Amino acid sequence: MLSYFRWVLFFVVLFVTLMGGALWLGNTLLNASGPLDAAKNIVIPRGAGPQTMAKVLLEEGVIAHPRLFRVAVMIDPTPKPIKAGEYEVPAHASMWQVLELLQSGKLVQRRLTVVEGMTTAEVIDLVKNTPALSGEITLDLKEGDLLPETYFYSRDDTRDGLLLRMKEAMEKTLDEAWRKRTAGLPLANRLQALTLASIIEKETAIPAERPKVAAVYINRLRRRMKLESDPTTIYGITQGKVPFNRELTRADLQSNSPYNTYVVAGLPPGPICNPGRASILAATHPARDRALWFVADGQGGHAFARTLGEHNRNVERWRQIQRERAEQQRTPQTPSDAPGGPSLPPPGQQRPAPRP
Repeated sequence: MLSYFRWVLFFVVLFVTLMGGALWLGNTLLNASGPLDAAKNIVIPRGAGPQTMAKVLLEEGVIAHPRLFRVAVMIDPTPKPIKAGEYEVPAHASMWQVLELLQSGKLVQRRLTVVEGMTTAEVIDLVKNTPALSGEITLDLKEGDLLPETYFYSRDDTRDGLLLRMKEAMEKTLDEAWRKRTAGLPLANRLQALTLASIIEKETAIPAERPKVAAVYINRLRRRMKLESDPTTIYGITQGKVPFNRELTRADLQSNSPYNTYVVAGLPPGPICNPGRASILAATHPARDRALWFVADGQGGHAFARTLGEHNRNVERWRQIQRERAEQQRTPQTPSDAPGGPSLPPPGQQRPAPRP
C-alpha cells in the first residue's frame, strides 16, 4: 500500500512539475520580443476568431507561435472584445502586447485634408479615390455643403459617413457664424452668407485680406452695384467640375449665366466652392472699410481703393509690374494682360475682384 501511494505522489509531482514548466515556458514565449523588425500596420477582418487572428498575425510576421497566441486569447484572465480594423503593431511587440493592442481598440487614425476653396465635385472625387474608405457615395451634396478641414478616419469607414461629417461641420460652423453676424448686413439668409464666403475664398488666400474683400462686396451690395467677380463668372462656365485654364473672354463677360456677376446684379444663386472657417467669418464680420475695388498688387496681395480714380491708378501699377516681368522673362505676356479691366494675377494666384 505504501508503495502505491509513493507512485501516486511521484506522478502528482511529475504532473505539477510538467505543468509548471509548460506554464513558465508559455509565459516566457508570450512575453518574449516578437519577430517584427519594424512597426507595421495589420488589418484584423470583421468576425475574426482566435484562429483567424493568429493566422493573420503569423502571415504578417508579427508572431511566431500561432497556437500559443490562440491559447492566450482563450485563457486571458481579463478577456475583452477585439475590434476589427487596422492596427499599428510596434517592432518586436510580444504576443501579450499584441493581444493588449487588439483589445484596446486603438485603430490607426488616417487623415484626409480638404483644402479651402475646393468645389464639391473635387471633394467627392478626393473621397472617391481614397482607397482606405469603403462603400459608394450615395449622398446628394450641393456646392458649399462641405467644410474644408483635416478629417481623421479609420480603414473601412464609409465614404458617405466621412462626407456626412464634413456636411455637419459646415452646418455647425455656418449656424454659429450667422447667429453672431454683424448687424445690418445686406444678406437675407445663411445661404447668401455662404455664397459670399465662397467668393471671398476664391478671391484671396491671405487671411488679413479676407475681411477687406468682404467689405468690398458688402459695400457693392449696399449700393446695388454689380459684384463683377471673375471667380463667379468662371464657375458659371465650369460648374466647379473642370479646371479653367484660359483667360476670360468678352463673350464670357457678356454671357447670361446666373453666375456672371458682370451682368447679373447681386449675389449669384449659390456658393461657387466650399469656403473655410476664416472666409465664413469674414463674410459675417466684414472690415469697416469703404473700399469698392481691389486689384493684384504684384506681391501676392491686393491693393484696395475707395474711388474709381484710385483704383485705376492701382490697375496701371499692376500692369506696369506685368510689363516689367514680361520683359525680364522675355516671354509672351500672361492672359492677365488682356485689356478691358483689372488684370488677372499669374496662374496659381487668386484672381482679383471687381473691374471698374
